Amino acid sequence: MSEQISVASFDSQLEAISDPERRRLLLALLETTRTGEIPIDAGAIESDGDERALDIRMAHVHLPKLEALGYVDSYVEDDSNRGRRLVADGPQFDGIRPLLELLEDNEALLPDDLR
Repeated sequence: MSEQISVASFDSQLEAISDPERRRLLLALLETTRTGEIPIDAGAIESDGDERALDIRMAHVHLPKLEALGYVDSYVEDDSNRGRRLVADGPQFDGIRPLLELLEDNEALLPDDLR
């Protein structure tokens, strides 16, 4: 029998991917964990809104939620108000990895707003 990774509740995983910006961030992080190019810049994630608004949402909504769930670790690169928010996989990231891989592997079958 294969060993199972301890995963967070399915509801918390769905909550994490329910917002397009959080979903894009987690999928980008999934890709970079494979290539070793972490951390990533949270402000570089594609968004439907303007860059400043994305920075605010990332700092005050998305990153705190994902950090509380343990999926990401984030930090500001420098002390200025314009410091880049860098994100790496958190201690629980492997728990959501199978769901992210499922989404990624089936992207063509899913609605266009997945990414």
